[in-house]
Amino acid sequence: MEGTQGLVVVILMVALAPIVTAGASKWVRVPTVVVEILLGVLVGPDVLAWIEENGPMVSGLSEFGLVMLMFLAGYEIDVPRIKGAPLRAAVGGWAVSLVLGLGAGLLMSLVVEGATMTGVAIGLTLTTTALGTFLPIIRDAGLLPTPLGARIMAIGTVGEFAPIVAIALLLSGRHPGATIAALAIFAVLAAATVWLAVKPNPRWLDLVMERTLHSSGQLAIRIAMLLMVALVWFADELELDNLLGAFTAGVALRLSLADTPGALVEMISAKLDAIAFGFFVPIFFVMSGVRFDLAALLDDPKLIALIPVMLLLFLAVRGGPTYVLAGRGDLAGRRRELALFASTALPLIVVITNIAVENEYMQGGTAAALVGAGMLSVLLFPLLALRLAGEDAKGPRPEGFDGPEEPPGEDEDEVLRDR
Repeated sequence: MEGTQGLVVVILMVALAPIVTAGASKWVRVPTVVVEILLGVLVGPDVLAWIEENGPMVSGLSEFGLVMLMFLAGYEIDVPRIKGAPLRAAVGGWAVSLVLGLGAGLLMSLVVEGATMTGVAIGLTLTTTALGTFLPIIRDAGLLPTPLGARIMAIGTVGEFAPIVAIALLLSGRHPGATIAALAIFAVLAAATVWLAVKPNPRWLDLVMERTLHSSGQLAIRIAMLLMVALVWFADELELDNLLGAFTAGVALRLSLADTPGALVEMISAKLDAIAFGFFVPIFFVMSGVRFDLAALLDDPKLIALIPVMLLLFLAVRGGPTYVLAGRGDLAGRRRELALFASTALPLIVVITNIAVENEYMQGGTAAALVGAGMLSVLLFPLLALRLAGEDAKGPRPEGFDGPEEPPGEDEDEVLRDR
């Protein structure tokens, strides 16, 4: 089914996903993103065959959904909170993960397909962190405003931004010198964008944005979309991954709202969430399920065995350095939670494996095994981390979370010290 019919099937799965998630929560908490991918597998070519992965309409919406996911991941980053020690620790941990990941990936390639580029692709998947996927989870659990939340955000920021740069350098197929030059040009543009973003807006512009947020004008949202599309276009023109532009645009937008009244920022954030998570982002995850090569995965027991191996490698390569580097300081007792969140990976695994399959660096079955491991990491690691965080989580509890309530009247720092 193609065109409008295919789009109807995808939107039906998008609407069903939260219903299925809510129903399953009686027995187990399943992240909506995992349900969306599984529903995509269900309607995809290997099961019901209701939709083809190459339909131009849904494919375009899916690509935009991924861009929106990265844009909101950048938008959620509170730069003043993560700069300094949290960011330095996150960068150091990711650098170690890169070395370990590439080493492990090259060893894995000898077992899986035997190609060097296969090993590079596998290694890069081991360095990613699904900030955009678990940010709503920690926000709903009340961890985001805590010191633990700041450290998680720093780890996730580096775990999404750095792999995007590494993808451009290692998987683009271009000469490294040309890629470095393109990255330097983009860095200059990004710096100029951020510089403009931190400058105070003209008073008249703030007034128009505030006034039109309650009308059909929606100027603030239109400017946000313009900024995102412009930086995505510029990255694409430089033959860089468009996710780099989307992530940078999100950071720039957040910085531009630094002096904006809190109520206005919350309203803008809510509208962006509605656009992204209400429509575009779930289309990306459903279509990721449609592209999931289930037949190739089931035909090879070796690939099925690769899934738990990759899950353990996520913990060793991404979680291990995070655990070690968090061994000192106020959050030393939170090392397990930090390691589990750092090891959670999915969206960039989908991106990396899609690039690898398109460039014939990797076979579809191997890509399916890696995505399957990423799905399990999203399903297991955040839930376990939230249970370990226990009373550090404030605010509304996620469905299925049965950790102890925190004592009334204690702020986040007091709770962390008591732990």
